[in-house]
Amino acid sequence: MDMNEAQAPRCDMWGSVLYIEDDPISRELVEVLLAAFPQVDLRLATDGRSGIRAALAAMPDVILLDMHLPDISGLEVVRALSQHITDGRCQIILLTIDKLTIDIVKAMSLGAREYWLKPLSAERLQGDLPRVLRALRAERRDASDSSLRPGSRWISAAPNLPH
Repeated sequence: MDMNEAQAPRCDMWGSVLYIEDDPISRELVEVLLAAFPQVDLRLATDGRSGIRAALAAMPDVILLDMHLPDISGLEVVRALSQHITDGRCQIILLTIDKLTIDIVKAMSLGAREYWLKPLSAERLQGDLPRVLRALRAERRDASDSSLRPGSRWISAAPNLPH
């Protein structure tokens, strides 16, 4: 891929992203990398509680969530937003320096979509974030094309017919 390709905004990179991260260098890196994509509305939160408030005020499509925050754990953030994840209102991507921990497993069982190891690379963010946004749009489109909503159940009963 040449430099022009890397700098050209991709049409599939659009949506809203909330990045919950206490490290200012990591926040700045993501801000710089996503600045090339004007269709992405990036919001930032510096701790878990303010991240939860920001998400509830205007639910983003994707939440990039640092698992090690100064006030509460990333797992607690996932727990607080689990109903919104289940309802398909947002997707959470866990960011961590840890390989696979019990907190990551618990967060994934509560609906976190995936986890990425830190430090984030441009390839990871600009390659995988569009994939997650596309998948979320497809899931929402499929849900709106049917009467089903994410997390719903459909039961059909045959009408009583004369024998």
